[in-house]
Amino acid sequence: MDAGSMNTSSSLKAQSRFPLQQQFLPRTNSKENLDRFIPNRSAMDMDYARFMLTEGRKGKENPTVNSPSREAYRKQLADSLNMNRTRILAFKNKPPAPVDSNVLAIALGSTVYLWDASDGSTSELVTVDDEDGPVTSVNWAPDGRHIAIGLNNSHIQLWDSASNRQLRTLKGGHRSRVGSMAWNNHILTTGGMDGQIINNDVRIRSHIVETYRGHTQEVCGLKWSASGQQLASGGNDNLIHIWDRSTALSNSATQWLHRLEDHTSAVKALAWCPFQGNLLASGGGGGDKSIKFWNTHTGACLNSIDTGSQVCSLLWNKNERELLSSHGFTQNQLTVWKYPSMVKMAELTGHTSRVLYMAQSPDGCTVATAAGDETLRFWNVFGVPEIAAKAAPKANPEPFSHLNRIR
Repeated sequence: MDAGSMNTSSSLKAQSRFPLQQQFLPRTNSKENLDRFIPNRSAMDMDYARFMLTEGRKGKENPTVNSPSREAYRKQLADSLNMNRTRILAFKNKPPAPVDSNVLAIALGSTVYLWDASDGSTSELVTVDDEDGPVTSVNWAPDGRHIAIGLNNSHIQLWDSASNRQLRTLKGGHRSRVGSMAWNNHILTTGGMDGQIINNDVRIRSHIVETYRGHTQEVCGLKWSASGQQLASGGNDNLIHIWDRSTALSNSATQWLHRLEDHTSAVKALAWCPFQGNLLASGGGGGDKSIKFWNTHTGACLNSIDTGSQVCSLLWNKNERELLSSHGFTQNQLTVWKYPSMVKMAELTGHTSRVLYMAQSPDGCTVATAAGDETLRFWNVFGVPEIAAKAAPKANPEPFSHLNRIR
């Protein structure tokens, strides 16, 4: 038999062996039909599938005559056990519904207040006991619903702002007041006057999972990078430490990735750049007065600008390459800088004491500031993003309408 007849014979055998494949699954180009359903085994009910493939078929293969009462009991039992299902996949990991939160938290003395930007209402969340207070720090969780409250007695309270209910108290980590906090998903990182930095997993009973030791004085600034891999800490010892989460060891002191010693005063102001993941901005206190920019991969200082006054806080514009800094003596002003030229674009004055804290609205346009003069001010610093401005129809603006976007 020649080669041609052999090829024809093998082709006919293949067709007879897979008739359905030839009929319903015609050959296509390799670039087509690449879509595949790959099941996620963590979302599959394997026990139910095994039952249906084995035990579940026995009743069908060996049917018995059941009385009406027995059949009714069987159906009721099946409903109770949730066995009247026609699918094997069970989607158990449903994501929580997003919380449309537009609330600003303000700590004043021993009381935490919530200001709702949607209607301008103010409510009291909690007033702590005198022996526990005052409140030394507040920080919203990423879900916009839960809030952490640091206290002078070294404890941290976790609250549900929607139900005004305390969830738990984190104890045993710090020995003195908790002055700074930062969230990284379910990890709440706290910095204390004792110089310790502690990662708390709020989901578990033994919440302390990592401890970072590098500062010799109070930790007054903490910020996680957007990736959640690097933590920047600033202290009253004039130091900045960069910690890498991947090198962290449970329940042990962890070595820093970089130790930055260029500042000559306390470092409270820290801000990660939103458009360049390894760029960190830091601000020095009254004896330093500078803003410095760091490459956190190499630890190199990229630039340093003398601002002329104490740098208390820093915020990046989410929509443009701009940086906002708040200052102390002598003008207690806000300054808008163009990055990377660091040309001064605007100065905003109004506070009569150093501007210690800044909080940005969800859209990034409005900034709330709190100062030592015990006043809270709202600034339309960055304006409306260009994309949103082009898409939005022109309308007569209402007075103070921008205050409805505060968080």
